Amino acid sequence: MKRLFLIGGPMGVGKTAVGRALQRLQPGSVFLDGDWCWDANPFAVTPETQAMVLENIRFLLGQFLRCSAYETVIFCWVMHRQDILDGILSGLELAGVEVRSVSLTASPAQLRQRLEGDVAAGVRQADVVGRSLSYLPLFDALDTVKLDTTGCTPEETARSLLAAEKRTERTEPETSL
Repeated sequence: MKRLFLIGGPMGVGKTAVGRALQRLQPGSVFLDGDWCWDANPFAVTPETQAMVLENIRFLLGQFLRCSAYETVIFCWVMHRQDILDGILSGLELAGVEVRSVSLTASPAQLRQRLEGDVAAGVRQADVVGRSLSYLPLFDALDTVKLDTTGCTPEETARSLLAAEKRTERTEPETSL
């Protein structure tokens, strides 16, 4: 059975690093980052661009889910609202696919520390700190498993994600993580 991991969380929480670590742990997997579908200059958020990006994401995910070379598709993006998650899933053929929706979180202090390190390294702009911290509480309302990354390496978080999946499979075979 195919698996689709949807890994959300605020900017700087470690979605990409965890997704890459998960990919290394899962043979026959592919990693996709939603930011690749919206890497534009200027970055313009309009109804038209939002619809285009969701369509592009659904197209890519669908192609990889249909491809027999991959058993596991790992997708990360901020996904801070339930309608974003639902919009992605609504356009996919999910027969025979186990969907695992996870929101990565961290303590505000840990998130701030990570982001400030990125800003100092020139990887991010300074305004990301406030935006990311304001997004953090939004993930509580989502229909996802919450995984706190505070004090964890990406590899530890990926292993925790897989351990949670195995516990879910043993106790509730029809329930998504």
